[in-house]
Amino acid sequence: MTRLTAPWKIKRTLLVKAEEETDPRYGCSPSERPAEQYIRFGVINLDKPAGPSSHEVTAWVKRLLGLGHAGHGGTLDPKVTGVLPITLEEATKIVQALLLSGKEYVCVMRLHREAAHDRVKSVLDEFTGVIYQRPPIRASVKRQLRTRKIYYLNLLEANDKNVLFQVGCEAGTYIRKLCYDIGEALGIGAHMQELRRTRAGPFTEDSNMITLHDIAYYQALWQQTKEEDVLRRFIQPMEKVLEPISKIVVRDSAVDAICHGANLAAPGVLAVDSDIHPKDSVAIMTQKGEAVALARALVTTEVMLQSNRGLVAKTTRVLMPRGAYPKMWSKSNLR
Repeated sequence: MTRLTAPWKIKRTLLVKAEEETDPRYGCSPSERPAEQYIRFGVINLDKPAGPSSHEVTAWVKRLLGLGHAGHGGTLDPKVTGVLPITLEEATKIVQALLLSGKEYVCVMRLHREAAHDRVKSVLDEFTGVIYQRPPIRASVKRQLRTRKIYYLNLLEANDKNVLFQVGCEAGTYIRKLCYDIGEALGIGAHMQELRRTRAGPFTEDSNMITLHDIAYYQALWQQTKEEDVLRRFIQPMEKVLEPISKIVVRDSAVDAICHGANLAAPGVLAVDSDIHPKDSVAIMTQKGEAVALARALVTTEVMLQSNRGLVAKTTRVLMPRGAYPKMWSKSNLR
């Protein structure tokens, strides 16, 4: 049995390569963005109700706030409740980062016959680690065998045929299929009876989670008062999504080039998280804590800290609009 560490439990240390003053005329701390930008680059930690689909709930939020675009961080079936991050406007670009951060659920599994408590616990332990899983028939993805990581699977309570467990897993894990497979391993059959998502990446039930009714209330209050503190009660900066991801902090002079699609070169690095390896997904950040882009590391943390030339990360998704920071590069630098 292989034990894995959930992404949100990994501890990192930011290592400083060089120090440089950031220009206060450009950018700002994500939590201090003016109202229009705060919404445009915001995310809502929604408590999805049972009944509507994730797509329907996202459409309602979009309509309530009068937005042009909105997305969600991981589909929940209509009957499933719990944490559903809703990204607003420009923040929809960051949704893919949630796929790197893992999920947590609390599930009620119904056994088809009674089983001993110790036997159930033993089988649950067998499903911790890397498992093979084929998506169910009604899944929206191709039904091919694939691997998924189960970080932990804790038995919380067992009563007659009902089993309550908590599972931390990689995004894309089907809990309904997990219950079926556990039933097969027990030799008695089982199915998922009730499910609630308690975490999606850094978003939990305890991290400012709100309901659709809350959104309607705060939106009406915002329209009446125009007090920015109202927005901060139900919208969080999109940088919250990046909390579990390794980060590279760059100079002001490197920001706009990256916003134009340039890859990150070693001279632009000011600080870097520990334990980064080639091909790891990383977030490129300004000194003020703003998200510039998602990238793929090309070298290790040690090389980033020691090198003064060469590329260290390949930009995969630009998050910051062009022109937020001054242009300090020529087109020849991007070739």
